[in-house]
Amino acid sequence: MKKVLLLSLLLLGINQVIAAPKGVTASLKAKWSMTPFLLETSEFIGEDGDEKFWHFVDTVKELTVYKQGESVRSYYNLIIKKAAQFLTNLQVNLLRFALALRSYSPAVHASQQIASDDPLPQACPAFVSVHGQHSCSTKDIKKLLKAAAGRPKPYLYNNDHTYPGVNKTDVPVVILYAEIGTKKFNSFHKVLSEKAEEGALVYVLRHFVAKPKPQRVFLSGYGVELAIKSTEYKAVDDTEVKDSKTVINAAEDNNDEVQGFFFGTLKKTHPELQEQLGELQKHLLESTNDLAPLKVWEMQDLSFQAAARIMSVPKFEALKVMRDLSQNFPSRARSLTRVAVKQEMRKEIEKNQKHLGETMGIQPGDGELFINGLHIDLDIHNPFSILDILKEEAKVLEGLHNLGIKGEHQVKLLRLPVNTVDDSYALDIRHPAIMWMNDIENDQMYHSWPASVQELLRATFPGVIRQIRRNFFNLVLFLDPLQEETVELVKLAELFYKHKIPLRIGFVFVVNTKDEIDGFSDTGVGFYRLLNYIADEYDLSQAVMSIVSLYSKVDVGETLSAETISAYLKRKYPKTNQERILGADSEYDYKRKDGALFYRKSGLGSLPLALFNGVPLNPDEMDPEDLETIILQRIVDTTAGFQRAAFMGQLTEGSDVVDYLMEQANVVPRMNQLILGTDRKYLDLTGKPVADDWEDTNMFSYLDSKDKTAVIAKRMKYFTNRDADGITAVTMWVAADFEKVSGRKLLLNALKHVKSSPGLRLGVIDNPSGKLSEDNTVLYRAVWASLLTQKNKAAAEFAQKLLKEESSQLLQQGTKIKDLGIEGMDLDAFEKKFNTLEVEFMRSQQMFCQDVLKLRPGERAVISNGRILGPFEEQEEFTVEDFQLLERITLSGSAEKVKAKVKQMGIKSKQASDLIMKVDALLSAVPNGEVRRDISFKDTQSVLHLSPLENEVFYDVVAIVDPLTRKAQKISSLLIVLSQVVNVKLQVFMNCRAKLSELPLKSFYRFVLEPDVAFLANDTASPGPVARFMELPESPLLTLNMITPESWMVQAEHSLHDLDNIHLQEVNGVVAAEFELEHLLLEGHCFDLSTGQPPRGLQFTLGMSQDPLMYDTIVMANLGYFQLKANPGAWILRLRKGRSEDIYQIITHDGTDSPPDAEEVIVVLNSFHNKIIKVRVQKKAEKINEDLLSETSESKGIWDSIVSVWSTFEMSITGGGSKRDGEKKKEDILNIFSVASGHLYERFLRIMMLSVLRHTNTPVKFWFLKNYLSPSFKETISHMAKSYGFQYELVQYKWPRWLHQQTEKQRIIWGYKILFLDVLFPLAVDKIIFVDADQIVRADLKELRDLDLEGAPYGYTPFCDSRKEMDGYRFWKSGYWASHLGQRKYHISALYVVDLKKFRKIAAGDRLRGQYQALSQDPNSLSNLDQDLPNNMIHQVAIKSLPQEWLWCETWCDDASKVTAKTIDLCNNPKTKEPKLMAAARIVPEWVEYDKEIKKLLRQVQEQTPTPSPNKKENRRDEL
Repeated sequence: MKKVLLLSLLLLGINQVIAAPKGVTASLKAKWSMTPFLLETSEFIGEDGDEKFWHFVDTVKELTVYKQGESVRSYYNLIIKKAAQFLTNLQVNLLRFALALRSYSPAVHASQQIASDDPLPQACPAFVSVHGQHSCSTKDIKKLLKAAAGRPKPYLYNNDHTYPGVNKTDVPVVILYAEIGTKKFNSFHKVLSEKAEEGALVYVLRHFVAKPKPQRVFLSGYGVELAIKSTEYKAVDDTEVKDSKTVINAAEDNNDEVQGFFFGTLKKTHPELQEQLGELQKHLLESTNDLAPLKVWEMQDLSFQAAARIMSVPKFEALKVMRDLSQNFPSRARSLTRVAVKQEMRKEIEKNQKHLGETMGIQPGDGELFINGLHIDLDIHNPFSILDILKEEAKVLEGLHNLGIKGEHQVKLLRLPVNTVDDSYALDIRHPAIMWMNDIENDQMYHSWPASVQELLRATFPGVIRQIRRNFFNLVLFLDPLQEETVELVKLAELFYKHKIPLRIGFVFVVNTKDEIDGFSDTGVGFYRLLNYIADEYDLSQAVMSIVSLYSKVDVGETLSAETISAYLKRKYPKTNQERILGADSEYDYKRKDGALFYRKSGLGSLPLALFNGVPLNPDEMDPEDLETIILQRIVDTTAGFQRAAFMGQLTEGSDVVDYLMEQANVVPRMNQLILGTDRKYLDLTGKPVADDWEDTNMFSYLDSKDKTAVIAKRMKYFTNRDADGITAVTMWVAADFEKVSGRKLLLNALKHVKSSPGLRLGVIDNPSGKLSEDNTVLYRAVWASLLTQKNKAAAEFAQKLLKEESSQLLQQGTKIKDLGIEGMDLDAFEKKFNTLEVEFMRSQQMFCQDVLKLRPGERAVISNGRILGPFEEQEEFTVEDFQLLERITLSGSAEKVKAKVKQMGIKSKQASDLIMKVDALLSAVPNGEVRRDISFKDTQSVLHLSPLENEVFYDVVAIVDPLTRKAQKISSLLIVLSQVVNVKLQVFMNCRAKLSELPLKSFYRFVLEPDVAFLANDTASPGPVARFMELPESPLLTLNMITPESWMVQAEHSLHDLDNIHLQEVNGVVAAEFELEHLLLEGHCFDLSTGQPPRGLQFTLGMSQDPLMYDTIVMANLGYFQLKANPGAWILRLRKGRSEDIYQIITHDGTDSPPDAEEVIVVLNSFHNKIIKVRVQKKAEKINEDLLSETSESKGIWDSIVSVWSTFEMSITGGGSKRDGEKKKEDILNIFSVASGHLYERFLRIMMLSVLRHTNTPVKFWFLKNYLSPSFKETISHMAKSYGFQYELVQYKWPRWLHQQTEKQRIIWGYKILFLDVLFPLAVDKIIFVDADQIVRADLKELRDLDLEGAPYGYTPFCDSRKEMDGYRFWKSGYWASHLGQRKYHISALYVVDLKKFRKIAAGDRLRGQYQALSQDPNSLSNLDQDLPNNMIHQVAIKSLPQEWLWCETWCDDASKVTAKTIDLCNNPKTKEPKLMAAARIVPEWVEYDKEIKKLLRQVQEQTPTPSPNKKENRRDEL
């Protein structure tokens, strides 16, 4: 091999001179300073609860002293070592990944920012804030605490770290701002933690670094794309650029395979040939970097050929090959055309695609990722959210692993559908106590209705209620005849009945249940007997009518009386004997108690109550005025479910509809919010303690919650009622003080339930009220001794006997325990055990109750398969029925399914029952997310299988991907890093597309992601994650795009080169681009509570208490969407002062960090995740008729009401007078908007600006879209503004996530020209003129601004028709455009004027976005987005056609009309394809003069400002 290599190198005749490698690098920094790893680690650990956080803090008290003597790497390793005391191996790997991602840096910086908003004491390394007063010394704490009571408590955030001291509400709150691990922190911590434990204060810690490092945080977790640009029209600036001195370590670029040579490996094995190998690599690259277009027949199979190449290499190399092919595809395409594809592989792929299409709707070419069956949508998820998923999954995976569940059993248990919480439980309404007023199926009045279930599927108008002779809809009213509301509810029932609404109505009247009672004295009983009498004589519907007329005799505000009933009976039925009906021995008293009994057993809330198909209505829905609408709406909503059931065949003609309804999973025999509520707490039963001795209380006290629980579970003894298979699916524990009546009653109810319920076992835990002694544990010791010595049945019966109140009395009178024994007991064994039982283990139980269950001494709780219910109130009863309900809910959640899986493992019944309890608790505690999919492939030709390490926790990862797609570029990198971070069982299915007709990828790509923090050889931290593109072909023109998480606003901060037009042939060395994460986005949706509509034009501001107006925004009508720029920290959201605040007020908000009804809306940004809030506002009562956007009100000087700069945008005003002057002369300002990207267009832009300024005397303000401006333009614009005396603002808006995304930079820029005009500018700007960057103005634009648009929101110039030789290129003259436009003209988008007031008033922006959303789904529509969209919408949003002279362009207009041209546009010429620069100099004589003038200015600027070296020593990072 060596000889072959040497021969190759000699043949090439390589000389020894090696040129500097060319390439592109991109890096991204946060806006904030470096955050120490120690603090980020504490945040990672803190996510597992405050207990661990504070233990960690105690462990690293003065860790920073090691910083001086250690290298950066060894200090980092020391932090990891300390953290590993609290984390599992898997969690340590996830911590390393989180630190590499800097995932917790925002949380640390948020604390820093909150500290800076609190007025800082000067030069303090740490300080305390006590209700607003500060001190740097521990000595002042006492003094500050004394004076604190009079001042308001500080606001605490959800993510604040509060020391777990004694929970008291009436003590001062002390906030410590300090850096953990420092001496100063330690001295404060010592004092504060002691006082918190005594209950003297609440101690809160917030991170604060006194002297942050000047370096900023390098970020990862984003993609960088170099897209190949079309060079049909040359658009590159010819200005020379000094090359950067950046040097790249080429060895760091991993993609080293060229034409079958693996150069990375070769350089390692032949270090002496490094230089020659480099030259050979370069030569081969240049020969393969032939980007000559492929023929169509060569493209057809590329996707399959890529898959074949990937599957042909060794497994561990396959992902790297996939990454290389997808991320460097333009260079690799030609070599792929030579790969042969096996027929078996093709068949296998097609077979799998058919299956995936049928089962999951996945089409060929789609890219999907699944982790443990959870679908990870890569359009929504990013590495930060994937890290969160990995952390959540780790808890379950490690839990199952600790419980000894591995391999296939793990996969099966994970996939179990756990339906823990159902929001709408229903009560079974098949109860004899319900008096049904009507029966849709059998009553004569409905006989003409059709009875077929299929009628549900007959089409009707929306909202029409179908009349079908089935009891689909059932309303049950629980009423007390004496309540005022009863009258209205009965009237409503009668209304439904009379109008033949298909609703079966039933009543449950809750009246007195005493045996001997007289209807003449008790109104409720009299009412009930009267009702029975009429129902007997006639029918129940007649009885209800009578009740309505009876109630009509009662005055408003009065209640029914016995006299009214008696009088009514006398008047209506004069011949009857009242005594026989109402008297004490009434014949009509039957079933009177049933209603009250049913009501009590049902566990429902206070009367009156209504159930719709068994589901209780909320108390606020019970207002009779609203109830009618609510019930009708429920009927309409429920119909859809019945239609589905009928369609799927679940509901057939033979079905009894009520039975079908009552057999659904959400139907329960009783309602108890404690059991059915959605807020559920679970024990962690996955611990494996070193010792399981609960007799040693001292040892037990040192265990953490998880281990304490494990000891209790291991040592617990049970009363059991086994299933036939000997395994119990539900395990309940009862904790109580059994010396108290309430405790005995609870256990007795539990035992009664166990007796009647096979498959259940019951454990008992003692939680005595007082200090433990033999006297106050008699009953518990007796129960425990019987469990240890007796057979199950005898122990249960004996315990039941002991718990009865008469037994307690006997014991108190001195009866011996053994005298209460029962037949069948081994009394000797019992007595021996009872007398020798120590109380130590009960101390451990008491500790468990207090520390883990959070019970006070003597409080009661019930635990069911790890789910904690309690503590119960002193008077609260937990009945046998409640135990029955709890068992049912536990079983239907997941216990039954877990049992079925555990049975398959074939383990002994005791262990199996334990395992079911532990697994059920573990799975139920996981937040109820989406369904886990079970996807696995047996195939080997088209599926890459990587096995996990044996006997370790593993993640089951499935990727379905076409190797030549944008998704593959990202997934390949993600999978490589994932497999380095955690143990994975990986399957990658090649989801190839056949018959490609164009190149599938037209870009190079890098995904910046690292599995751990990187260090250099000398143990210092590496400069940070960077995207490196080496070995790029030099011929194509490239444009650089940053593909970042949804909520990041990123801008180029430094680059000498034009990042929009990178041409490596003209570059020596490396094109280095440095970007900055300028803002994290806060997004929201806002609605008016009264109308349900978004309040268009409403403005919000975002700031901090020291600076309340830092950013602001406008609400758009689409989804009530708004976005605000922010950074990590605590922010206050307010309505903008002025009309927004005058007319509206904030009513409620969701997703924020302050309570929903708080006046101040506080939002904390402390992660890289998206933050989306919902705000509901309402007009103030006196402003109900005001309109935010109305003409009249706005002309009252909204300009004056906007006190501060429109600061959604970075502001720089120079040379145009002060801001105030500008505001006063509002009418005089000429607002010009433009967009540019790339150095050439920025050069044009400056010339356009100069031409505008030369032709007007009106002050000008330019508005530029900041998103795509180069660093050099942003640096020089202020100098230009100063020289020429204009104002400018850089406006910025992030493309909303819900609006169809464009992927090509040019199309995104076009989108910004038209889609966001209503929200880009402040309401104060009345008119704005858009001028293309490549335009030269020859007239005063004031004239265009003042032009009458005749009611249209904007004016465009039509395309010229005068240059006849271009007719063949005028696409708008034929086809779609000719028919769509009719007599109207097709307009050009290079220049337009917008009346923003009119534009907003008619919601033009919202209409344009709506139409764009519809059309843009088709990739072939809107080919010139900024132009086609307004022309397409011309019938909905009118365009005023501007006079032709406003825009002259040589391509379309003849030479004669040039003389009168007011602006000249450098349109592309499809015929000649002349480069822009040449055209500009030829067509516009003054252009050259303008160009020289600006170049001269820029030279002067450059000479004045020293150029910062991009390689300043900022690379040395001491991040710790």
